Amino acid sequence: MNFIGIDIGSTAAKVCVKGDKDLLFRLPTGWSSVETAQTIREKLLKEGIDVSSSDTKVVATGYGRVAVDYADKVITEITCHGRGGREIAGDNVGIIDVGGQDTKAILIENGMVTNFLMNDKCSAGTGKFLEVMANKLSVTIDDLFELAKEGKVLPISSLCTVFAESEIISYIGQGKKREDIAAGVVDSVATKVSQLVQRLDLPETVILTGGLSHNEFFTKILSEKLGRNVKTTKNGIYAGAIGAALLAKEKK
Repeated sequence: MNFIGIDIGSTAAKVCVKGDKDLLFRLPTGWSSVETAQTIREKLLKEGIDVSSSDTKVVATGYGRVAVDYADKVITEITCHGRGGREIAGDNVGIIDVGGQDTKAILIENGMVTNFLMNDKCSAGTGKFLEVMANKLSVTIDDLFELAKEGKVLPISSLCTVFAESEIISYIGQGKKREDIAAGVVDSVATKVSQLVQRLDLPETVILTGGLSHNEFFTKILSEKLGRNVKTTKNGIYAGAIGAALLAKEKK
């Protein structure tokens, strides 16, 4: 029997299969979550997994979860990321997930989600902010972080992405170094994430999930701001999908 977790985010869709065949893969969400869900269905079928089979259970989560019309169950991101984070790091862990449209902080105690916070009102502390600022500097997000390593932080005080973008344009007009602007952008995101996360009583173990889960430079800055050792995670980007697959199995 196969248990499938599908996490459709605003930027990327992640899939985890546990059962007869274990799989992890991701693909761009694109403009349509509905099309992405069908692309996932076709990709799974090529792997010999039919989502319509009685031997397959599917749980969908994430920004585009309602688009997965073949899902047996739809479960919130908090629950799925909490279960996935617990699988990755244990029963007592703080989870920080910097997504494309929101940032989540989840507290797991004795294997249960006991508290969480989410910033979904403003993109200033999310991957979208990084994407917008990287585009303004004509670099990729990966290049943005590489530049930031070499720069000195230029303060970005605006809490709104639109106004922050104006600050960046002003710095560019003043002839400021691109490395220093990049350092300011990364520091700004880390500051906003830490301000959200600090409202939780974090345990000693804190992991980063989502698209930045492999980024050692970002976790270093975040660790300094939180006074905690935030750890990168091997499969952190798949935390929501892993959690969804495990919940499909546990709630079958």
